[in-house]
Formats: sequence, structure tokens, C-alpha cells
Amino acid sequence: MTSIQIPEQEVELKAIRSSGPGGQNVNKVASAIQLRFDSQKSSLPEHIKKIILELRDRRISAKGIITITARQFRNQEANRLAALKRLDKIVQKAQEQPKKRKATKPTHASISKRLESKTKRSRLKQLRAKIKPLDE
Repeated sequence: MTSIQIPEQEVELKAIRSSGPGGQNVNKVASAIQLRFDSQKSSLPEHIKKIILELRDRRISAKGIITITARQFRNQEANRLAALKRLDKIVQKAQEQPKKRKATKPTHASISKRLESKTKRSRLKQLRAKIKPLDE
């Protein structure tokens, strides 16, 4: 599997203020990074674009725009690298080929066990039925 490189001009990075604890610094410094990547207008191969649209990920919109917010670190550069790494993981996931399923048949033992349990259940239900009088 070849690794796809995403050109930097296709990725939009924006510094935003991070929420949570951090004292006065949190109100002054925009250390979190919001990454936006429009997969459908990018230079990715068409089959990868289609797979990205089909991925079930809350970070991917219906139009194929990937939005990632990185705020786990206290400095902007580390958050930028974390956001780019997450984008790379999404693209790598789209590249993975799913394993082909091998068709299998149930074993003779499992078939006979299933049929035996069905007959037992049938007999049990027959015993519950109302008994009809002989004079009818």
C-alpha cells in the first residue's frame, strides 16, 4: 500500500482558543488547532474520495469536509502535528482494503444439533396442546 501525501495548500489550519483549565493563559493564547480538509476538492484519487464519503466518522460531513480539532497539548505546534496525524489516519483508513470473506458451510454436527433441538422444542409444544375428548 502506497502512502498518499496531502499537499499543505489543501489543508486549512486555524488557531482557536482551547477550552478547559489553564488559568489566565487560556483566555489569551489560541493554542488549539482546527483543521479543515475538503476531500472532494483535493488531489486524492477518486476511489479514496468515494471511500471517505462512505466512512462512518462524525468528523466527516456529508459533503466530505473533514474537520479535526486538536487541543490536547498546551502549545500550538504540538496540536498542529496531532491534527495532521489524525487526518493522515483517516486517509490511511480509506486506503485499507477490506478482507474478502470466505464462504463457509455449517458442520454436520451443528446441523444435526440444530435439528435435534427443533424436534425437542416441537415435542414440548405438542405436550402443551389441549387434549381432545374421544367422543368427537
